[in-house]
Amino acid sequence: MIAVIDYNMGNICSLGNALQRLGVEWQLTSDHNEIRKASHVILPGVGNAAEAMENLRRLQLPEVIWRLRRPVLGICVGMQVMCRHSEEGDAECMGIFDAKVRRFKEMPGVKVPHMGWSRIANLDSKLFKDIPRGSYVYFVHSYYAPLCPDTIATARHPEMFSAALKYENFYGCQFHPEKSGDVGEKILSNFINL
Repeated sequence: MIAVIDYNMGNICSLGNALQRLGVEWQLTSDHNEIRKASHVILPGVGNAAEAMENLRRLQLPEVIWRLRRPVLGICVGMQVMCRHSEEGDAECMGIFDAKVRRFKEMPGVKVPHMGWSRIANLDSKLFKDIPRGSYVYFVHSYYAPLCPDTIATARHPEMFSAALKYENFYGCQFHPEKSGDVGEKILSNFINL
């Protein structure tokens, strides 16, 4: 059973549909015991990092997440709150990934938020098994994690940033695999098979 953490910040409908297409059992929950019992845990995210951390703390979930020893995947804001800090709302985050999340700089010819399909490269993890370098995935974000020791995939907007992160059993995707077509479905399948 996959636990999708319920903290009022996720794009649950699209993620649930993607998991159903893969034929896996999942549940939306904030119950500590259900999260601990799950074979895999997903922390989805759409919205503001400071609000996300406030919701997670109110539900006493950071302590539960830190102690998990099964595969955990943070998506978009879910990944960002697994970093040390976010400029969005000056939020102290969970500190799993060794990165400080920054806002994209406004500059001529560069739209913020970064929204749409972008290529990922430098794929360095079982999460990207059988994913060709240069595959397109779908992004919607104004904040990003810079390159760091935990980076396992990169993208550009226009500078290179972390498209995905990994530390021990924790994974994060800045892009939305549940909205990234066949490539995203394969990434979710790879996560489920970790």
